[in-house]
Amino acid sequence: MENVLFKISFPAEFHSQTAVEAAVTLHSEVKDKLSEIERIEVTTHESAIRIISKVGELANPADRDHCLQYMIAVPLIHGDLIAEHYEDSFHKGDARIDELRSKMTIIEDERYSKEYLDSDKRSIANAIQVFFKDGSSTQKVKVEYPIGHRRRRAEGIPVLEQKFLSNLRTRYPEAQCQAIYELCKDQTKLEQTSVNEFMQSLVIN
Repeated sequence: MENVLFKISFPAEFHSQTAVEAAVTLHSEVKDKLSEIERIEVTTHESAIRIISKVGELANPADRDHCLQYMIAVPLIHGDLIAEHYEDSFHKGDARIDELRSKMTIIEDERYSKEYLDSDKRSIANAIQVFFKDGSSTQKVKVEYPIGHRRRRAEGIPVLEQKFLSNLRTRYPEAQCQAIYELCKDQTKLEQTSVNEFMQSLVIN
C-alpha cells in the first residue's frame, strides 16, 4: 500500500485538512477583527473545488463537514475545528460562520491541481489570505501537505499515537489503555501475538 494518509489533526474531509490548518494559523491575527474583514481568498486545487466547495444553505452536519468554506470559517473564528462544530446547534448559534462563508472567494491554482495528481507528490495544498476593509491584509498562509501525509510523517506519528491513546481512553480503564498502546507500539511483540490474544486484550475489563 502506497501514499497512506492518516487523518490526524481535524475531523474534516481530507481535501480541506491543509485549509483548516492555515485557518488555525490565521486565527490569532483575525479573531479580534472579524467584523472588519472585506474578503477571504482561498487558493486550492480542482478536486477540492469539485468535491467540497459549497455555497448556500447547509442543512445538516454531513453538509457542513463537506463544505470547504465552513471548515475554514470555524477555525478562523474559534481557533480549532472539532466534531461538535458541525452540529445544528453550534451552526445556528454563531451567525459569523455564514457571514465569513459569504466573503470567501475560491481560486484554483493549477500547480496545486497538478501536484495533487502527481504520484511523487500527492500534495493536498490550500492557501488562505484575509483582506480587511482598511486595505490591509494578512500574509498568505500556504500549507501544501497535511500532518499525516508521508512528507510530514515524522511530524505526524507522535500526534497519531496521542490520538490513538486518547481514543482508547474513551472506552478502557487507564491500565488497559496503556497495555494496548504499548503492545501496538512494539511491532515485534505485536506480530508474535496470536489473534485470540490480541482480541482478548480488547475486551473491556
